[in-house]
Amino acid sequence: MSLPWLVADIGGTNARFGLVTEPGGQPQAVAVLAGADHDGLPEAVAAYLAEHAGGVQPGAACIAIAGPVEGDRYRLTNAGWTGSVRDLGIPNAELLNDFEALAASLPHLVGDDLVSLGGPEPSRGVKAVLGPGTGLGVGGLVPAAEGWVPIPGEGGHVTVPVLDERDHAIVQALRAEGLEHVVAEHLLSGPGLTRLHHGLALVHGVDAPRLSASDIVARLDDSLCAETVEVFCGMLGTFAGNVALTLGARGGVYLGGGVLPRIVDRVRSSDFRRRFEATPTLNDYLSAIATTLIVAPQPALVGAAAWLNQRLSNMEYV
Repeated sequence: MSLPWLVADIGGTNARFGLVTEPGGQPQAVAVLAGADHDGLPEAVAAYLAEHAGGVQPGAACIAIAGPVEGDRYRLTNAGWTGSVRDLGIPNAELLNDFEALAASLPHLVGDDLVSLGGPEPSRGVKAVLGPGTGLGVGGLVPAAEGWVPIPGEGGHVTVPVLDERDHAIVQALRAEGLEHVVAEHLLSGPGLTRLHHGLALVHGVDAPRLSASDIVARLDDSLCAETVEVFCGMLGTFAGNVALTLGARGGVYLGGGVLPRIVDRVRSSDFRRRFEATPTLNDYLSAIATTLIVAPQPALVGAAAWLNQRLSNMEYV
């Protein structure tokens, strides 16, 4: 398959692109485009190739999409882009869910790409990956006879994982305002931090301005912002434990997304790990599972490149 290959990670806010110039190589010429600046995926791809890749014509592509993928068709969950990967005009263009691509990156992340959030060292068993960004993604990685098999999921849309009285009070306050069915993504995402901050203000009966996720994590000297991040990390721990149990992820649970790398120290000192292990029957099972934060800059592009290389590894490169 002729080189270079295009790899992309298309989220609800940003579209990230890179080129693979040799089999097994890392993405090069990486660029991040604002999704709002383009009418759709074909336009964003064309802009990247023209403005950042010297106008090359890729011989193959792997496009990771933040939303459900059905064959050659995609639909962004938190943006308006929808269509077919065939519209790109690139031969051998394939689609992955974005957390499927993130899962595929896990065996290729080392050293400073990762930060431990507790537990033993990760092992080769089934792995889970999840993370709050514009939405809340979930995926898995299963060891196979030759390599790894990534699996997609839409676990961010399960019912919100509440555990203590404060969690319940926040959810009840938001329901009273009209959010009838609160799912995990409603609170465990960038926009979810804003909603969680508002919910806590309702519970405490205080008048607080609506703050963005960036504002909240930048104002941890403010008591309501600090409590918002505390609740966020605790709920995320419960959610991560649920994912680990569902997938049997004894090889480790990895956390990605755009929110957590900004608050690494706060996550490590939070209630995250205690809540991760808190189950009445299988706490020993969970305590033996590593939890690891991904801090690599563009891991989904690494995963898309690894997946494409594995898929094309038995074909002749032209």
